[in-house]
Amino acid sequence: MREAFDKTIGDAARKEGFENALARIAFVGVSQGAIVALDAVASGRWKVGALVSFAGLLPPTPVSGTSKDTPVLLVHGKDDRTIPSMASSLAAAQLETAGFKVELDIEPAVGHTISCTGRRRRSLSSGRLSPEIDQRGRFHSTSDDKRQPFPRDISERPVGSFRSASRVISTN
Repeated sequence: MREAFDKTIGDAARKEGFENALARIAFVGVSQGAIVALDAVASGRWKVGALVSFAGLLPPTPVSGTSKDTPVLLVHGKDDRTIPSMASSLAAAQLETAGFKVELDIEPAVGHTISCTGRRRRSLSSGRLSPEIDQRGRFHSTSDDKRQPFPRDISERPVGSFRSASRVISTN
């Protein structure tokens, strides 16, 4: 799974011209997409600009501090019966122990989904990249970077076999 993810994301980064600008990429994943994105960053394989995990978990592998400059937002529904919200709480603790800057948002009365509140989270302000997700699921940069904000809708960036759960979002 790791090799397939790394190849797919690497190919997409090269195609979009971000091979040498990984800090300009955000991983956003839901459920399984969140799991593979968390693994990619926590293992130290990918140093990206931001990671947003909805209803995911961190696989039971050692966490490397190699990618600790990647800010992480974990959003999870308290009423999730597929992956309990405790999984995100545990991931936050593991990532923080390794030196990551983590924000955890456990949302009451939300199951295994992305809530409207979770979509609109203005977060990750502690990192170089501060994405904001608007009501239509589009990312916008709120950083001091004067280059173009996130101009692309999430749905415009499918990535290989992770099409339904994970996207590459760039600030180009």
